[in-house]
Amino acid sequence: MATTETAYAKINLALHVRRRRDDGFHELETLFAFVDAGDTLTARAGSQDRVNTIGEFGGGIDNPFDNLVSKALGLLPREGGLDITLEKNLPVAAGLGGGSADAGALFRIVEQTHGLPYDWHERAAKLGADVPCCVRSETVVGRGTGTQLEPIESDLGGMAVLLVNPRVPLATGPVFKAWDGKDRGALPEGNAREVAAAGRNDLREPAIEICPEIADILGALQSTDPFQFEMSGSGATCFALFEGTTARDEAAARIAEQHPGWWQMTGKLR
Repeated sequence: MATTETAYAKINLALHVRRRRDDGFHELETLFAFVDAGDTLTARAGSQDRVNTIGEFGGGIDNPFDNLVSKALGLLPREGGLDITLEKNLPVAAGLGGGSADAGALFRIVEQTHGLPYDWHERAAKLGADVPCCVRSETVVGRGTGTQLEPIESDLGGMAVLLVNPRVPLATGPVFKAWDGKDRGALPEGNAREVAAAGRNDLREPAIEICPEIADILGALQSTDPFQFEMSGSGATCFALFEGTTARDEAAARIAEQHPGWWQMTGKLR
């Protein structure tokens, strides 16, 4: 019998970078949220662990034995193997936490089939700063490198979302390196809607320096008059939030007509 989980696309409704740390990482404050669409993982019992990658962006994973799903399998004790089919619908190196979301979905599959170890959060953090939040895929505040999670009152569930990517991979490291080091202040207080409205993404400008197409996408999204629009994570994907699906779908159609080469995905916030 197969077990299927969606690896929900992660977006940063706000991302405040506070300082560079001595360990090479960055101290940040972010508001994570998740779209009800993304990659798909299907698991079946097998004689050994195996990951088969398919889908539009499956070719973007150069080594299927070195992706986060394979690494997560190695960190989670179980009896027997899992044969995983990973359908990559999200662009790679896109600011959507695709690999982290895949690993989070794998954690949920193992939770259903075998149960998770008590220290699952620590194991998830070893895979990457975004992985712990992707296990539950709920709106939450992240601090530290993003692994310190705090609950927040979320009144954004069901908000219509449009994701747009220029089909240009953008690695996280160079964007953080290009950040100017200025602390522009803490994450705002309030519920999720208030934080999203008053927050910012401190990686937007350094990302645009590397990938100018981001500015074009943000301009196109702004012209659709959304509740909020911003770049997600370190880019290059940008998002727009709408109060209803009609406005979102009209925006998606207009942008697709004007920029047929851009990737899109629609959904709602979880």
